[in-house]
Amino acid sequence: MINQQDLENKLNRYNQVIGFYPNDPKAYIRRGMVNFKLAKIEESIQDFDEAERLEPAVSPYLWQRGLSYYYAERFEEGAKQFELDLSVNPQDVEETVWRYLCLARCQGIVEARNSLLAVENDPRLIMSSVYELYAGNCTTDEVMAAGQQQGKRGQFYSYLYLGLYYEAQSNVELARNYIVQAVNDYQLDDYMWNLASVHQKLRGWV
Repeated sequence: MINQQDLENKLNRYNQVIGFYPNDPKAYIRRGMVNFKLAKIEESIQDFDEAERLEPAVSPYLWQRGLSYYYAERFEEGAKQFELDLSVNPQDVEETVWRYLCLARCQGIVEARNSLLAVENDPRLIMSSVYELYAGNCTTDEVMAAGQQQGKRGQFYSYLYLGLYYEAQSNVELARNYIVQAVNDYQLDDYMWNLASVHQKLRGWV
């Protein structure tokens, strides 16, 4: 599981770095990511905003802010962030799916699916299957099977995105089951595993 003390220590280090280099946008992005892992969502957004203020060119690369917007329930801003991200990385399934998730929360599933952007060349089998699920073209069993073919990492991503899929449908029980299993059974040194852990914490799921 996440070592909270390690994260607090990292946060303190980035506080010191920013104290010495207050105009370094990368330092704010890194601190924002640590704040997010600590479930300090508003603080993470403030850091990403400051990075953007210092270097506006980073705007389409702030996918982390899009994720923070989702958990701040700022869904329209999240969708706009992922649209901006996709302007420089148009073949990324994850950013496309997160745009869907934001739109589903503020405009409904039908509108989210109808406006799902096309992605054709993502080489990751599991993410291709996730995309087809959100597009309505495959089953949850097929997503699970694709994840199993890619080992622990693939299985984690199948559980994570199935949990998010069911949350968008307001099926809290299935969403909780998948997210909790993603966190407990498939721990990774990965930002998205930390996201799943934050999701579990913010929802109060055991």
